[in-house]
Amino acid sequence: MGSLYPKKIDGKTYWYLREMARVDGKPKMVSERYLGTAADVAAAVAGRDAAAMPERTRHLAFGDVAAVWGTLRRLDVIGIVDEVAGGKAPGVPVSVGTYLALAALNRVVAPCSKAAFADWWKTTAADRFTKIAAGALDHRRFWDAMHAVTLTQLAEIEQRIALAVIERFGLDISALALDMTNFATYIDSTNDKAPIAQRGKAKQKRSDLRIVGLGLVVTRDGGVPLVSHTYAGNRPDVTQFTHMIDLLVARHAALAQGAGAPAATELTVVFDAGQNSTANFTHLARSGLAFVGSVPPSDCPDLLARPARDRRIVDADRFAGLTAFQTRREVYGQQRRTVLTHSPTLHHAQSRGFDQTLAKAEATLTELADTLARGKTRRPREQVITEINKILTDTWAARVVSFELTGDTPAAHRLTWTIDTQARKDLEEQMFGKRVLITDRDAWPIAEVVTAYRSQSEAEFSFRQMKDPHVVSFSPMHHWTDHNIRVHAFTCVLALQIAHLMRRHATQHGLHLSVRELLDTLAGIEETVLIYPSTGGRPKARRMLTETTPTQNQLAEIFDLPRWAPPT
Repeated sequence: MGSLYPKKIDGKTYWYLREMARVDGKPKMVSERYLGTAADVAAAVAGRDAAAMPERTRHLAFGDVAAVWGTLRRLDVIGIVDEVAGGKAPGVPVSVGTYLALAALNRVVAPCSKAAFADWWKTTAADRFTKIAAGALDHRRFWDAMHAVTLTQLAEIEQRIALAVIERFGLDISALALDMTNFATYIDSTNDKAPIAQRGKAKQKRSDLRIVGLGLVVTRDGGVPLVSHTYAGNRPDVTQFTHMIDLLVARHAALAQGAGAPAATELTVVFDAGQNSTANFTHLARSGLAFVGSVPPSDCPDLLARPARDRRIVDADRFAGLTAFQTRREVYGQQRRTVLTHSPTLHHAQSRGFDQTLAKAEATLTELADTLARGKTRRPREQVITEINKILTDTWAARVVSFELTGDTPAAHRLTWTIDTQARKDLEEQMFGKRVLITDRDAWPIAEVVTAYRSQSEAEFSFRQMKDPHVVSFSPMHHWTDHNIRVHAFTCVLALQIAHLMRRHATQHGLHLSVRELLDTLAGIEETVLIYPSTGGRPKARRMLTETTPTQNQLAEIFDLPRWAPPT
């Protein structure tokens, strides 16, 4: 047993550490160590405490980055790209596949430019478990990697990754949804190296910017993209439909084989009314693909006029209150199975939205009427009528709002209007809550046709996700040439694949989270680096993960985060 023992020498007290033990049954001092004065002992204790406390700490992103990296590894994205594109180029620190995979990883968790990539990488723990230093991630190396992949190779890479997705995650590809959108860019108008970026009908309402079009084919099972097509922004979506169908047909047999189905397995493609044309339906019939689509209800007044008693409940368990009536009618040059559906939920939403539209129109008409009543306007009658028609540009609003403009001169113009309640009632009964679906799946129950069509929302959700500026984002796009824009689009689609696979994987384990919620929760799992003072040589560091919640613990197990965590 050790004990402190004081000795007085010349009136000063000095302290010793004595170890006592029994020797031959008797207590005996077996060792004695000089400790110094009380001040020396206090200094030693303070020094020990200081050595036990870190000098500083660093907090690094871990959970989201590691989960995405693990998913990329599970799909062998790097191996696929390197096998197709030729692997590592001379003088380049890491392979082409690694650069493209890292670009997709960044798009998922924290979209930034390639010039800012290395700085972002330093804020993560990824250099530890990927063994890739920030010094290897100069933006010029990313550009070299993008230039090293031809567009033909890019298509082959996309197909191989799609097969890996189907095989390793067991996706159902019996029905695929097709949709198209465009993305605004900030490419200068004088740039002639990016003809793919053109001014057109911008869906982000930025008509002042050049846009790039993107088409996707996604699974009904999780909304995972399998086919993509990048095209010039001035081309209408409907003109790209045949190209998307040809791409899908070209991969049809391979996709079916990857899903474990016979090569002749028929796929069903789902699309909205924006893709409709006689030429597109003719092309679709030649492709051999089955389809579920829609037509605008206003194109089918005969169906809208059918009384509610003609409709029957579709499936009370799956679709609360949904009713439907089916027939055959000529659509785009052929007799097709046509299903009219009515959804109480959609009906209520449209009614509420229309009330808001009317309220806005009334407020604007009131403002215009007050301006005219002051008698100081110089606008001629034709200009006032044009302005009123602009206010009532919504066809439904124009149908229920009637107006009268009196007066022969600008100063005498007076505006009155009324809302025809009977017209409002007739409109609601005829139009609200209704959709008209068309399909060549004649043997399918109506419930399956409805289910397939509703998978179109997965494609729409994919595009909304890519327009989220914070995660899985197409923007910002800091590329100015056709080739790099197409490679950038590929990495963004790959990022979307990864994000939706992760969301689907979490859902299968009982966690129903949006992509943003999933990534935010994973981002809360951070890595802390404790840096201790140097006692000679380099400072010592210890790494550990931050405290986690039960949900984070479950996600850590789902995405095998302990594999990438610092050793304990």
